[in-house]
Amino acid sequence: MKPLLVAVVLAAVSSPAPLIAQPAQEPVVVMSGEGLVKSAPDQAWVTLATESRSKNPKEAQAQNAKSMTAVQERLAAAGIPKDAVRTRSYDLQLESDWVNGRQVPRGYVARNLVEVRLDDIGRVGEVIDLAVTSGANAVHGVRFDLKNREMHEREALKRATMDARMRAEAAASGAGRTLDRIIRIEEPSVRTYPPPVPMMERAAMAADQPQTPIVAGEIEIRSSVVITATLK
Repeated sequence: MKPLLVAVVLAAVSSPAPLIAQPAQEPVVVMSGEGLVKSAPDQAWVTLATESRSKNPKEAQAQNAKSMTAVQERLAAAGIPKDAVRTRSYDLQLESDWVNGRQVPRGYVARNLVEVRLDDIGRVGEVIDLAVTSGANAVHGVRFDLKNREMHEREALKRATMDARMRAEAAASGAGRTLDRIIRIEEPSVRTYPPPVPMMERAAMAADQPQTPIVAGEIEIRSSVVITATLK
């Protein structure tokens, strides 16, 4: 039995592997494209803050609560709906100085940051002035955006795909070929969002001071895709 087994194994090892025909690869072109949509913003967010300092933490907290309540009441009186105002952060902490290697307490500071959504961007300057004159002592940023951002993103994506296709057709023509069919469309995961307006710090204003000028500019939404197409 053993010689028979050895012969079978040797025969299996020595027999040539079957040849498998490999399909011919189709020539392809890989091309990227970009799409840009510009639009005037129709929504804004203003981040306001009240800061209060005192040697006593309860006093700092009480002063801050009074200031922020006054700000929110003034905003409500100006017609800003309650659901358009939300708290971004609140903190109460001890501030200290280092003197000769020792930590010397300076006092407590309470900070309350709220974000106000405005569906009428023409009121941004007005809201800033109302908040500052009613108790807010810092404006930490203004951000503009679009209510229907998804629609503009889809348009930018469409333009990016069209751009990639036209570029692929031009490349194919330069090589003496024509585009056959698109077999893959990929979108990079990173998207570009509009940056906020740089941070501003404002002190309390006089009652006769002109309204704060705010310029919204344009929102740019960019999209990019990479397409793979076969050639003929």
